[in-house]
Amino acid sequence: MIRVLETLSPARLGTAFRWLLASSWATNLGDGLALAAGPLLIASQTHDPRLVSLAALLQWLPQMLFGLYAGVLADRLDRRLIVVTVNLVRAVVLSLLCAAILTDVVSAGVVLAALFLLGSAEVFADNTTSTLLPMLVGRQDLAIANARLMGGFIVLNQLAGPALGAALFAAGAASPFAAEVVLVLAGAGLVSRVALPPHGRPPEERGHLRADVAEAVRWVWRHPAVRTLVVTIFSFNITYGAAWSVMVLYAGERLGLGPVGFGLITTTSAIGGIAGTTSYGWITRRVSLGDLMRIGLVVETLTHLALALATSPVVALPVFFVFGAHAFIWGTTSTTVRQRAVPQELQGRVGSVNMLGVCGGLVIGAGLGGLLAREGGVTAPFWFAFAGSAVLVVLLWRQLTHIAHADQQAEVP
Repeated sequence: MIRVLETLSPARLGTAFRWLLASSWATNLGDGLALAAGPLLIASQTHDPRLVSLAALLQWLPQMLFGLYAGVLADRLDRRLIVVTVNLVRAVVLSLLCAAILTDVVSAGVVLAALFLLGSAEVFADNTTSTLLPMLVGRQDLAIANARLMGGFIVLNQLAGPALGAALFAAGAASPFAAEVVLVLAGAGLVSRVALPPHGRPPEERGHLRADVAEAVRWVWRHPAVRTLVVTIFSFNITYGAAWSVMVLYAGERLGLGPVGFGLITTTSAIGGIAGTTSYGWITRRVSLGDLMRIGLVVETLTHLALALATSPVVALPVFFVFGAHAFIWGTTSTTVRQRAVPQELQGRVGSVNMLGVCGGLVIGAGLGGLLAREGGVTAPFWFAFAGSAVLVVLLWRQLTHIAHADQQAEVP
């Protein structure tokens, strides 16, 4: 047992990291349940592609509205207290959603409102949680610590969670959300055990919110590697968001998959992510960061083309497997590069600028995806994603060289 614990969380990373890891695993499993149950719940209330894509948009829109301010608060206040408080708020919203389902007063409007509130809470939780790791482990251990967190995300959020969430939803629509309440509360309790070094700013040293935000934006713009990451993520999330916003309809209408089969899509992607996990060290020792990201963007472009052409799960599931491996490799690389490059006092705000790029692209893409699917069918967003990604690969190809040596950069030149 001790050997297993040492493999999962090496002792040199510290006890505080183990509490953080356990909290991350609990909340990731809860979010994984909702990953399948949320789209299934809205699809049970309406088949209008615009409302289905709106459900995805309302989960990503809060980052656009509150993300920058969440970063400011993470750099000013007690980060552990923020995470605990927001997770308690999430538990309350989920409990109210369960009550609406059980009393049969749930509707598309109720689900959309709940998704917006949950997305708003997650903005503060996720942004602040991302700032904890650089405070707990040394710079040289960030890669392995991120890999452990990402491994838990893949296994629990992407692999086990959606399949279990779809199965629970089939048994009772409220079941996956009730289970998520328990897991979110567990995550709050576990992260409360994390001991953090002194951080934040005393009230007399806090400037205007806008000044703090502007400082982070300027820092990102002046750092070639981080700037390139943000621009690339924003651009490609427009095409990704357009396709994935109607995935629940694509799975049912194009691939003929039911609720459990829809969960299988995410599970297959997660298995691909595990393959990426096991090969990540071998790949990064042989391929430069710039080339690695170029390959990843080509893989993503071809994924959209393959799914636009696919008509059966036999063809589509291997595509989701490959995409899952790509997503893990890309996510781990970009997170580690950013954490190593950003000063501690800017971690929250620069992370929020990065997430603004992530969710900004997803919001734009989700809006386009619903319109395209309504006018051209469920494959239209995938054709758009393929064409748009192909253009972006050409435009961004040379810019990706900026991150080739970002692993060694700690400050802006």
